[in-house]
Amino acid sequence: MRSHLLNDLTAEHYRRSVKEGVERVAARLAATDRPFTGITADALAPRIERIDLDRPLGDTTAALDELEEVYLRDAVYFHHPRYVAHLNCPVVIPAVLGEAVLSAVNSSLDTWDQSAGGTLIERRLIDWTAARIGLGPAADGVFTSGGTQSNLQALLLAREEAKTDDLARLRILASEAGHFSVRKSAKLLGLDPESVVAVPVDRDRRMRTVALARELEHCRRDGLVPMAVVATAGTTDFGSIDPLPGIAELCARYGTWLHVDAAYGCGLLVSPTRRHLLTGIEHADSVTVDYHKSFFQPVSSSAVLVRDAATLRHATYHADYLNPRRAATERVPNQVDKSLQTTRRFDALKLWMTLRVMGADGIGRLFDEVCDLAAEGFRLLAADPRYDVVVEPALSTLVFRWAPAAVTDPAEIDRANLHARKALFASGDAVVAGTKVAGRHYLKFTLLNPETKPDDLAAVLDLIAGHAEQYLGESLDRAS
Repeated sequence: MRSHLLNDLTAEHYRRSVKEGVERVAARLAATDRPFTGITADALAPRIERIDLDRPLGDTTAALDELEEVYLRDAVYFHHPRYVAHLNCPVVIPAVLGEAVLSAVNSSLDTWDQSAGGTLIERRLIDWTAARIGLGPAADGVFTSGGTQSNLQALLLAREEAKTDDLARLRILASEAGHFSVRKSAKLLGLDPESVVAVPVDRDRRMRTVALARELEHCRRDGLVPMAVVATAGTTDFGSIDPLPGIAELCARYGTWLHVDAAYGCGLLVSPTRRHLLTGIEHADSVTVDYHKSFFQPVSSSAVLVRDAATLRHATYHADYLNPRRAATERVPNQVDKSLQTTRRFDALKLWMTLRVMGADGIGRLFDEVCDLAAEGFRLLAADPRYDVVVEPALSTLVFRWAPAAVTDPAEIDRANLHARKALFASGDAVVAGTKVAGRHYLKFTLLNPETKPDDLAAVLDLIAGHAEQYLGESLDRAS
C-alpha cells in the first residue's frame, strides 16, 4: 500500500495516474453536448449504493471506469453554454493547474511552519484585493471557504466591535433582497431572530437609503445598537447593487459597522468598464468576495477583507502546540490568527496562477462579457410577449417568468413555470434556476459563461415556453 503514497519514490506513478484522470475529464468535456443527462436521484442512487467500499478495485483505470459511471457521465457541467442556473462559473485553466499543484503539495495555511511561501502568497493576494477595493493601508483579511463563512466572520467582528454585553439590544440591518447567510450568521452568533431587520428595496431591488435611515433612527430612539449594516453588491436573485455611497454616509453618521457582501459583484473590481458600479465600497469596514463566482475560480476561493487589521483579533485564539503567543511577538506570520478555520487549503494559489497567466484585465473582460450578455438577454425578454421580466440587470442575472397574455390565472402561471423548470432539467437540454417575487414563482438566468450567446438564451426561452404550453394544455385536458 505504500506505493500509493505520494513521495519521491512514487513520482512516476503520480504522473501516470493524474494524466489518466485529466484525459478522462478532457474527453468528457469535449464530448458534452448538454449540461446534464437528466438522470434522477432514484436512478443514480442504486448504482452508488451497490458499490462495496470494503472491496477496493486496486487499479486506477478500473476506478476511473467506475467513476465515469457514477459521476462524470451524469455531473452537471457548468462549462456548457446552456447551464444558466446558479452562481456557478466555468473555471479558467490556470486556476485548475493551481488546484492540481495545491492538492499534491497539500500545504495547510494555518501556520508558517506548514506553508511558508503559501502564507506569503495568500497575504499578497489579500493586500492586492484590499487595494482594489480601496480599504487603505491598515487593511487585512484572510481566505475563507465561501461567502457564508466570510459574512459570518465579518458579523462576528461587528458584534465584538459593538462593545455591548446585552445581545438582545443588537440589530443587523440588511436588505430584504440580501443573502440568507446574514440571518444564519445572526443565529450562529447567538442573536435573536428579530435582531435582523429587513430594509425595504426599490423597484430595482436596491436597498432604500431612506428606509435605512428610518431604521437607524428607530434603533437610536429605542435604545438598540445597530451593530452592522449589510449592503449587497450583487444580490443572488437580481444582481442588484445597493447604493453604497449613501449607505456608507449613514453608517458614518450613526457609527455603525458597514459590511459589503460583494460575493457576486466582486468581479467588478477587475472590470475595465464597470468598476464605477462599486463606488462607495471603499468606505466599508468589511467586505466579502467570492473569487469562485465572478473571477472564474474553482470552488472554493473566497475571502473576507477588513479596513482595520486590528479587528481580526476577535477571531484569534492561541494554542501552545500551534500558534503560541510568543509567535506573534516574534512576528511569525500565522494565518490561523485571522481565520475561523484551523487547517485550511491553499486556495489562494488558484487566483495567484490566474493573475500571473491571464492578468486582472483578462478576468475583468470575461466578467464584462457576461454582463453584456445579460443586457442583451434583457432586451430579448422585454421584446418577447410570452415573458415578464422583473428588472434590468446591473450584473448578469435575469429574473423572469412565462406569462403570456392569454393566460390570466396567476396560480396557473405559477404551476406552468414550476413545471417548465422541472421538465427542462429532466430533459438535460438546459438548466435554469427559480425564485419567488412577491410570492409568485419566477425563473432565473444566472449568466457567468462567456461562451453563452444570445442564441442560446433564445433557444432556452423557446424550450421553457414549449414545456409550459404543454403543461397548460395537459392541465386543461384534465380539467375538461
